[in-house]
Amino acid sequence: MNSYRTHTCDELRPAHVDQVVTLVGWVDTVRDHGGVIFIDLRDRAGKTQVVFHPEIDANLANQAEALRVETVIQVTGKVVRRLKTDEIDATNPDLATGEIEVEATSLTVLNPAAVLPFQLSREKAVEAFRNFCKKRWFLPSDFTSSAQEEKIVGLYVPFWVTDCDVAAEMDAIGRKERSWVSGDTRYTEHYEYALVRKADVVLEGLPADGASHVDDTLMEALEPFDYSQTKPFAMQYLSGFIAEKYDVDTAGVFPRIQKRAVQASDQLLRSSMSGYNSVSVTRADIKVQKTDWKYMLLPVWFMTYKYQDKMYEFAVNGQSGKFVGTPPLSRTKHLLATAGIGLAAAILTGLVVMLL
Repeated sequence: MNSYRTHTCDELRPAHVDQVVTLVGWVDTVRDHGGVIFIDLRDRAGKTQVVFHPEIDANLANQAEALRVETVIQVTGKVVRRLKTDEIDATNPDLATGEIEVEATSLTVLNPAAVLPFQLSREKAVEAFRNFCKKRWFLPSDFTSSAQEEKIVGLYVPFWVTDCDVAAEMDAIGRKERSWVSGDTRYTEHYEYALVRKADVVLEGLPADGASHVDDTLMEALEPFDYSQTKPFAMQYLSGFIAEKYDVDTAGVFPRIQKRAVQASDQLLRSSMSGYNSVSVTRADIKVQKTDWKYMLLPVWFMTYKYQDKMYEFAVNGQSGKFVGTPPLSRTKHLLATAGIGLAAAILTGLVVMLL
């Protein structure tokens, strides 16, 4: 049996009921019926209806709801009969597969929806690396060698870029003080105000890399990316570069997205409480209500360097040229520099003593 695909989208019939199948195809339509998500999955042979029940797997239903038309997906699930009674007939006589549907238990997105092409050449990436190394006196000698520069590679990193709807509420106490002097006496008045904030916050373009072996902190430091320059995915953009497929799905990156969305919403509400000497938050209730996911490939120039059994990673934003990474410290150079400073201090001290 082919683990990639067991049947085409024109093949399933009532005789397949209760079988677990795997289909691959393009998303033709996405419909939300009271939280239950229906997808018409299309391949070159035909169409099959796939259903996602939130009461069975809410995360899977949320992923399905966020799918865009023409996204290539792989779905595994059980074949069931469509409902047909005297009152309700959910079958579709216009489809060869119209008597059945697939109740999904897993979903994998196979192609990115968009790609942000490299706008920084390899030569410019090397230049950014050289500029980074300037004035860093304690780098190992071979860190700036031509052999090290040859290790710079262009990689399209898989990212989940997310739009979030956030419900945010915050209560706080704002304090003001007013002081004045009358005669020999200073007076101070204290005022307290009950502050209430409630907002529906929309955050667009929150990114999280979907590659488990890539340092999340490094990727966050590379931001921002300008998504207005993205293009619909096409293989031609990958020529000459390495491209990776995600191995962390939307459910896996959601905690990172949720944390960033909550922090951004919290800062937004706090920033609206200005004009007070101090503000003390007494209650905050911030929840991510809805997410809209987009699978993208973003451009990154990567370089690794091994020094004293530790691996150091560096990255350059393939769009903006921003360079990030923590450089290694050559202990030999550092010790020599420290010894030199100590020797210079000793000589200066000796001269002072002689002059005295």
